[in-house]
Amino acid sequence: MTRDTQYHPWIRSIRQLLVIVLAAVAIALISNHFRPSPLQLLGNWSPEARLTSPSGRQMAISLDEAKKLFQSKGAVFIDARPLEEFTKGHIRDAISLPWHEAEQRVMDATADMAYDAMIITYCDGDSCNLSKDLSLFLENLGFSNVRILVNGWTLWRGAGLPVETEN
Repeated sequence: MTRDTQYHPWIRSIRQLLVIVLAAVAIALISNHFRPSPLQLLGNWSPEARLTSPSGRQMAISLDEAKKLFQSKGAVFIDARPLEEFTKGHIRDAISLPWHEAEQRVMDATADMAYDAMIITYCDGDSCNLSKDLSLFLENLGFSNVRILVNGWTLWRGAGLPVETEN
């Protein structure tokens, strides 16, 4: 009896599958290494790290920085959430500019702002992209100092910072 006949056919199939998978992984890694712009295999995939402008500028702002700018009135806060959520509660003195209405309302919302004004957009939740989309939109309009407060509404409220509601 030879060694191959001692194994069940499914064990032989598993061994062959493992060889194929290992060969595929090796080929993929080698191909990626020789690409003109290799894909990054390890990296920081946190919400803050994902928030970079097309020019490579980090757009995320920390709660501490945002708080200091709020207290010194050094920034304009723009809420990217839908109007219904804004009316339930928002950062004090924030402007409502829902992302889905941004094109129609941006001129009214930014009429008194200089193009170099510090603007902080926010929405709610780590995975909320409304504030990122709104920030990129504002940058495309020429605003040069736009930042994003990730999970802004939840962080702001949780820190006990000033909020208000619309009646």
